[in-house]
Amino acid sequence: MKVTLLTVGRLGRSSEAGLALDYAQRASASGRALGLGPFDLIEVEGRKGGKAAEAEVLAPHLKDAHVVACDEHGRAWTSRAFAGRVAQLRDDGVRRLVFMIGGADGLDPSLLSAADDTLAFGPQTWPHALARAMLAEQLYRAVTILAGSPYHRD
Repeated sequence: MKVTLLTVGRLGRSSEAGLALDYAQRASASGRALGLGPFDLIEVEGRKGGKAAEAEVLAPHLKDAHVVACDEHGRAWTSRAFAGRVAQLRDDGVRRLVFMIGGADGLDPSLLSAADDTLAFGPQTWPHALARAMLAEQLYRAVTILAGSPYHRD
């Protein structure tokens, strides 16, 4: 199952961008044997016009995918439950899994209502760039949980 982190805005060569890329590469390497990956990072340009304009550039990347919208009102999954959901989707035959992070103002309501699942990073507010790195790390953690690796400790 191909996994994509789809985000609004470009991070360039920031430390958060490097961290997200590192975790995505680790997940790709470890997930191959589990039928997970590759793990891709796709950044789309933020657009003036707010959430509706951003929805226009995000929407083409969602076709034929199971979409998880990252939203402050989403479901706060434990790491094990998150890994279990990823495994369930893989086992159900989902070929593309897309995690979507909107711009500074979040995702357009049309994208939120069309998403198959939602994910919250908890009640705190996180910097946009750090949210990407955190999501990439959780995907890597999910792979290691499914592989039985000691990376995750309960």
